[in-house]
Amino acid sequence: MRRGWCWVGAGLAVVTLSIIIAVPLSLMRATGDFKSTFITKCERFPGKSARHDCLGIWQAFEQAYVGKDPCQVPVESYDHLLTTSPFEPACNRTMFWSKTKDLVHEFTMHRDCFLTAEDTLLGFILDELTWCGKEGSKETFTADCPGWTTCVHNPVRSFWKRVSAAFADVACGDVTSMLNGSITTPFSSTSIFATIEVKRLKSPNVKSLNVVLTTNANAVTNCDNASLKDLQRELDRGINYSCKEVNETKIKRCISDPSIPCRACW
Repeated sequence: MRRGWCWVGAGLAVVTLSIIIAVPLSLMRATGDFKSTFITKCERFPGKSARHDCLGIWQAFEQAYVGKDPCQVPVESYDHLLTTSPFEPACNRTMFWSKTKDLVHEFTMHRDCFLTAEDTLLGFILDELTWCGKEGSKETFTADCPGWTTCVHNPVRSFWKRVSAAFADVACGDVTSMLNGSITTPFSSTSIFATIEVKRLKSPNVKSLNVVLTTNANAVTNCDNASLKDLQRELDRGINYSCKEVNETKIKRCISDPSIPCRACW
């Protein structure tokens, strides 16, 4: 395309026209690519012997946003999807996180001690993907979609808020959260963990919340951090709270050595 800009006269007009045509065509092709990715990841979802109705899940998923203004897809739009593919309780294995995504998912990828929202079927399929619809169109687009902070009710943001709520709703037993000790506010009042997940943890289904505060050479906080005191106050009465500072080196050692019992990882 860069070489095209060197053309002159009629050649420049052709290049300009090709740009105008190419953008919408590439967006239209995105539907098939995205659907194929969705179905393929659904069929390859690990850890389950039972087969999923991946086409049915896809159809419930696209109903949430197809044909809609990409800034007008509220959280409730995904209610039907969550009915089609509900979460199952993972008592004593539920793991929440905030600003520790890479480390948490490296851990859950190699160890079966814990389960994050991204390790569930829907989370596994849609993690790191972008999608949206447009008014008057039956297509799914993956380009020119609003960013996470562009508008409140965009399809991706609403999906993860709805999934986070559903995941927290089925939490039971001893629950764990991995937070980042290298930032000044490990429990941010604007995070999904604070605004959605913590608020939906309810006693007696949830017995305890155990915070793993990751530390390294850049650690700036500890378990006495003021934001963690806020977390304790936010917890439903009856849920026990604990916090432990754990060096990332120890966690990575558990990742690389499966002979280490999960309980010894922190």
